[in-house]
Amino acid sequence: MVETNSKKSLVIVESPAKAKTINKYLGPGFQVKASMGHIRDLPSKGLNVDIDNDFAPTYGISPGKQKTVTGLKSAAKDCDELYLATDLDREGEAIAWHLAKILNFPEEKSYRVIFNAITRTAIKSAFAKPGKLNVDKVMAQQARRILDRIVGYKISPLLWKKVAGGLSAGRVQSVAVKLIVERERQIRKFEPKEYWLIPAVFTTDLAGDYSKEWVDFITKEKKDGNTPTIAEQNGWLAERKAFKAELKLVGGEKFHASNEEGVRTIYEGLKKAEFEVLAIEKKEARSHPSPPFITSTLQQTASYRMGFSAKRTMQTAQQLYEGIEVGSMGSLGLITYMRTDSNHLSPEAISEARHYIASNIGEDYLPEKGQIYASRKGAQQAHEAIHPTDVDLTPSEIKSFLTEGQFKLYDLIWRRFTASQMKQARWDITNVELGGQISEGQCIYRTSGRILVFDGFTRIWPVSTNDQQLPSLEKGQKVRAVDISCEQHFTKPPARYTEGSIVKTLEKEGIGRPSTYAPIISTIQDRGYVEQIKRKFYATDLGEVVTDKLNDYFPKIMDVSFTRHMEEQLDKIEEQHLDWVGVLREFYGPFKANLDTATEEMKHAKAETFPSEYTCPKCDAELVYRFGKKGKFLSCSSYPDCKFACPCDRQGKMIEEKPSGHKCPNCGGDMLERSGRFGPFLGCSNYPKCKTILNLDKDGNVLPPKPPPKPTGIKCYKCKEGELVIRESKRGQFLGCNKFPKCRTIVDIKELENLKELQKEGKWPPSSQEEADKILGRKKKSKKSKKKKKQK
Repeated sequence: MVETNSKKSLVIVESPAKAKTINKYLGPGFQVKASMGHIRDLPSKGLNVDIDNDFAPTYGISPGKQKTVTGLKSAAKDCDELYLATDLDREGEAIAWHLAKILNFPEEKSYRVIFNAITRTAIKSAFAKPGKLNVDKVMAQQARRILDRIVGYKISPLLWKKVAGGLSAGRVQSVAVKLIVERERQIRKFEPKEYWLIPAVFTTDLAGDYSKEWVDFITKEKKDGNTPTIAEQNGWLAERKAFKAELKLVGGEKFHASNEEGVRTIYEGLKKAEFEVLAIEKKEARSHPSPPFITSTLQQTASYRMGFSAKRTMQTAQQLYEGIEVGSMGSLGLITYMRTDSNHLSPEAISEARHYIASNIGEDYLPEKGQIYASRKGAQQAHEAIHPTDVDLTPSEIKSFLTEGQFKLYDLIWRRFTASQMKQARWDITNVELGGQISEGQCIYRTSGRILVFDGFTRIWPVSTNDQQLPSLEKGQKVRAVDISCEQHFTKPPARYTEGSIVKTLEKEGIGRPSTYAPIISTIQDRGYVEQIKRKFYATDLGEVVTDKLNDYFPKIMDVSFTRHMEEQLDKIEEQHLDWVGVLREFYGPFKANLDTATEEMKHAKAETFPSEYTCPKCDAELVYRFGKKGKFLSCSSYPDCKFACPCDRQGKMIEEKPSGHKCPNCGGDMLERSGRFGPFLGCSNYPKCKTILNLDKDGNVLPPKPPPKPTGIKCYKCKEGELVIRESKRGQFLGCNKFPKCRTIVDIKELENLKELQKEGKWPPSSQEEADKILGRKKKSKKSKKKKKQK
């Protein structure tokens, strides 16, 4: 560490929590301040990239950060040395670079310190050997930022003009949407194929007749309304020396039946057949522990096991990394840096894990040497995998200091890391063939069972299994069929993406980087391109329309392999000193040509129609699909001569308006079942002459109409024509002008009696807005706050 006996040193980190934790490890000569994230960026208004001048960026102080910058500048004036201690990834390096530029501190007295964990040892080590800024890493981040700005700033306005306002496009987010849209269409086009199976249940207990008992057991509903689980079924079977098996061969040929006719004869023959054990194979199998977490696998596992969104996982991991108050120990960073794609572990981390395993779990669980895991190609080997900073701080020991979410995630990280350094689990696997003779030839059933011999790493990292326990079997042994069933099945479409599986796919395809997955998933939902229903992603009509437009006119941006290529080029700027300007030039030429073509030729989404299978019920013309504010709908192709239109579902099927049995309370017409932006409702059949609607509750029952506004006799102070009436809202009652929507005056219901008295005394309504605000106790908004609101 640079000598600081009489010197004052300024340390800048990104967050107050991180500053607080680090502060206690440094001596009195250090002052730790937080930049609160980015302090400089490309301003949101304008492109701020000079494309004709080697893509030179124009940076500005980030909104709301001027006060922070002023404070940091003031602190820097009183210091002799500057330590930039932002995160160790590209983003952190860029923040450090921007801080150095803004503070303009002498370079010879400026240092860059990086650490993988916020612990006393890591901090002391980092400050003992400070380095300098990695300009290649900064330029890689800058190129990424400029590239994303060009794509977003150039394409987004095009989407506003050609689809709808408020939309955005992104180099990575648009490809992520495309993956979900393509999966949506695969599911929609999928045609299930029929197939039949003839599973059986056998027992070695030839004297016992369990057939009726088995059928009663598997069809009986439990208190929760469900039938027995696979584990419960296996337990029942094991008690009766029984097991399940699948028919694999008939007459030497692989069994396959696509309809009931092809399976019925075999099924009838099997019900009468006698069975014996034809072959038994026993072998030992080993299960290897998984490597410690990297960012993507942490997000995937937290999603699968705990239902955490990628955003929640990263926010919680950030808290664990920056520091948690742990009783008398103070603020401790509990895990290493959570944005990493490397499986590397330091020798110290491996040694600590091995010591814990030997001392607390047992020498039998400790391999001869530490486990080393290979990272994927392109991973940052200087980084470490995510692991606890102190493996001796077990989850149960510090549970009382953590929130529920923090405990769950820390427990997951701790167990995965500890298990990664333990021995393999060993299993005895038994594969069995059973045979029975029918007129079509010999029928062979196969089954297997797995018994845990040594639990190994699964003692810390439990592995769920539905393996059945086989009874003692010998070749030539007779077995009895407890149940043989004939089952119809259908092939299933590809599974919808979840947060875990979309992250896995993005990582596999080389799209984006660990730190970008969570914001990408949030953005594509915020823009309305996809939505999550029961943790599964569905593409919206808007997402499909935007994807098609971008596919047609920006094929490279939407191409997975090209996106991967650009990610690799950005990595090479940092790792191989590739010229960042050259990378942007390679991209911009073809992009500009596509942009010019799209600007000239792209049609507005609302002007396009697509044929449907339906005909108009009013004029018999063809119905076509159109795109509107609420998504896709069916409309008469003879529009505007015929104005018939109706909604359709996700698959494009017409949602027919059925009579509800209710009459319109205003005109007596039939009320029809309709679907709108906020779900189903009843609308008058005489629309648009009668615009009456009746809302429905979650069970489809008609909700009573809102009570009419109650008059108060109090004059409205704004319009001077209407009077205030009592209205109902979700939040309760309020006073509003009866001239709404022409006059939108709103007053708190608590003022009712006060205003009545004031009106009696001739003091209401006042002559000006200022007087009214004074009477109602409203604070006048400053020009500054109004300006901020307008900017938002």
